[in-house]
Amino acid sequence: MSEKRPPTSIKTSLEKSTSVKAYRAAHILVSSKYQAEDILKKLRMGSEFSEMARKFSTCASSINNGDLGEIKIGKAHEDFEEAALKLKPGQTTDTPVRTSFGYHIIMRLP
Repeated sequence: MSEKRPPTSIKTSLEKSTSVKAYRAAHILVSSKYQAEDILKKLRMGSEFSEMARKFSTCASSINNGDLGEIKIGKAHEDFEEAALKLKPGQTTDTPVRTSFGYHIIMRLP
């Protein structure tokens, strides 16, 4: 029998890495999955992320096109951070990310 190891969280993995201490992201925060999926469809059809953030996001960051600025590793909700760190700069999540705040569409910023 092999020994089962607990899953390593992305935070633990990144804490061991000296290269990633923070990242930049923008998001669109809405209260329902349906609304988030509708916004994702609009983005796929060519709508600008910044415009969608200003128009639909319930977060105060909407006035800055959804830009959350620099986020230190471990400071964001774990699900949000995990999704954001999987993206390359300029990429947007394919599906809404649910947290206790609502549903996020996340874009990784350079």
